[in-house]
Amino acid sequence: MKIILQFGLLVTAALVSSNAAPAQREGPVPTQVLVTVDAKSTPPENASAVIVSVNDHKGPLTAWESVVPGNAQVALLIDDGLRESVGRELDNLRKFVRTLPPGVEVLVGFMQFGRVVSQQPFSTDHELAASTLHLPDGLPGMSASPYLCLSDFVKHWPVAGSSSDGNEIGTASRHKARFVLMLSDGVDPYNGSTSIMNQDSPYVAAAVTDAQRAGVAVYTIYYGGAGMRGDSANNSGQSYLAQLTQGTGGINYWQGSGNPVSMAPFLAQFQHAVAETYIATFNAPMGNNPQRDMVRVKFSAAKTKLHAPEEVRPGNQE
Repeated sequence: MKIILQFGLLVTAALVSSNAAPAQREGPVPTQVLVTVDAKSTPPENASAVIVSVNDHKGPLTAWESVVPGNAQVALLIDDGLRESVGRELDNLRKFVRTLPPGVEVLVGFMQFGRVVSQQPFSTDHELAASTLHLPDGLPGMSASPYLCLSDFVKHWPVAGSSSDGNEIGTASRHKARFVLMLSDGVDPYNGSTSIMNQDSPYVAAAVTDAQRAGVAVYTIYYGGAGMRGDSANNSGQSYLAQLTQGTGGINYWQGSGNPVSMAPFLAQFQHAVAETYIATFNAPMGNNPQRDMVRVKFSAAKTKLHAPEEVRPGNQE
């Protein structure tokens, strides 16, 4: 009787365990990546024109769809430690937000002390979003690190209708194509010296990985920060911004070692890049840890230059 009772308990425990934790999916799973077509290239017409390499194994796409305004979110993140001279760009930034295509959800946030602070959630009310733009505080190191701010933001990507502090305001939306346009000097003060010999920051690497897992394409515009001057800081920051954008499939916009004469051309290029972005769907192998495992991806098409993240989380299709 004792043996039968123990067997019954084991069977019951197994049934409870199987009900509590669904079986791990095995084999290839649908995966999506944002792929941007170079401005000078002709976009591929369909999925058959694009080849994806997953962990160095080439295969076909299952779908190739353009990102439409109603399925796009743009977060404009501004380092609150930028030099006050960025004030001359406020009109350009307001015009950029106002002229986003109707249907695009936009959020304006300021990077402060390791997080992003915004006055309104993602919204299609571009006029409202533009009204929240203001002059940065201009204090050296105000963001703590732009990469810590970015990591926190993409890991807690706000849903439409929720504020930056997580309080619910409206109804959550489905996962849409996610873009970040970040204005920063790119310097990581947490990594110590800005010497060219010290260009291996774990915080930059973490921001790249966090954005990849969240499916966020990060674009950047270089602008000098308060208290950060000299070629050493400029080169260090631009190097990190290039690493960030290359890893996530975005573009780093910069003009020499100084601040851009005007951000307007860069803002126009970003808008064009979003309009030329496609959602590529393909099958990728699922690992033992779906929330952590990543695969390397590369995309190619005849006579076309494509921008895409270097790694992606399998099974991220939502």
